[in-house]
Amino acid sequence: MREVQMRNPVTRWGARVAGFTVCLSLVGCLGGVLDPKGPVGDNEKLILIDATAIMLAVVIPVILCTLAFAWWFRAKNPHAERRPDWEYSGRIEFITWSIPALIVLFLSGIAWIGSHELDPPKPLRASSAAMEIQVVSLDWKWLFIYPQEHVATVNRLVIPVDVPVHFSLTSASVMNSFFVPQLGSQIYTMAGMTTQLNLLASQTGNYSGISAQFSGDGFSDMRFEVRAVSHAEYASWLASLREGHDVLDESRYALLAKPSAHDEPIAFSEVSPGLFNAIVHGRGEAPGASSKTATLLNQDR
Repeated sequence: MREVQMRNPVTRWGARVAGFTVCLSLVGCLGGVLDPKGPVGDNEKLILIDATAIMLAVVIPVILCTLAFAWWFRAKNPHAERRPDWEYSGRIEFITWSIPALIVLFLSGIAWIGSHELDPPKPLRASSAAMEIQVVSLDWKWLFIYPQEHVATVNRLVIPVDVPVHFSLTSASVMNSFFVPQLGSQIYTMAGMTTQLNLLASQTGNYSGISAQFSGDGFSDMRFEVRAVSHAEYASWLASLREGHDVLDESRYALLAKPSAHDEPIAFSEVSPGLFNAIVHGRGEAPGASSKTATLLNQDR
């Protein structure tokens, strides 16, 4: 009885460590690529799991064989047969080369199919039409322009749930990377050009968006919030946003584009027409209130 009591604390300690490890693993999955909230993220998670399972088909047998060989051919085993003249086995060679070849074939098939099915510019299958959002990466903040609604936000992206979103992305400065881990598909933004991305949030909630490309001193704080809301909440948000009086024109954009970090979310009730195209063609020169950007804005008007 005394011996059992002495072992119980050790057993309880081991159980606590195991439970803590499991909880820590589950927490690590929350809010990341293993906790998707949209069809793109779901498919990317499936590809990751399939690729891991295929590679484990080699990793696990190799580990088990290594342990088995080490145990069987130990010095104290009299039954282990030593063959100093053995040098070749056709069956072993066949297994050694065929299994890696099959794994490469399966992985390449997954990569080929996934790269076409999840091509960022490819429209998503949905019952509703896609909404347009223009994204500009600045130093060190994110500008989101809603061209159909003529409003804009900084460091906060609000989208209706179950509605596909078509993003047009560019950079007003150095190259950056737009990434919402729970929705999927990281994509780069580059000055003077536009990249395309299609995403959809299938559940309401707040998701974290990040910059996945180092871009200077404020890179670590270049984050934004993604709010996936119901259609009624989205309409209410737009109505309240239009009641404001903050206009994003060329002069306001020139101030906004100056390097800054830790920026709180900002909303603009009106956006100058053609601002996004002006930023693309201006190649990021708007921070200095360049005449080229201003000219393009006036032309678009």
